[in-house]
Amino acid sequence: MGTKTISLADDAYERLKAEKKEDESFSDVVRRITDGAELGDFYGVLSEETAEELEDAVAERRSERIDGLDVVSY
Repeated sequence: MGTKTISLADDAYERLKAEKKEDESFSDVVRRITDGAELGDFYGVLSEETAEELEDAVAERRSERIDGLDVVSY
């Protein structure tokens, strides 16, 4: 089995670390807390208004990232 290196914000790392039991690796923690979770399990969790606000925020952030890139046209 291979390994992957991921980046986590400091607060996300601290949350994951807080979930870690003494005898667990971080991989074990991720497996334990995500066991059986499917994306469809979260359907309907957000209100329609909150979902729209989230979509708008993501679109705005993507636009900011694209605007900050040096794009070369050929």
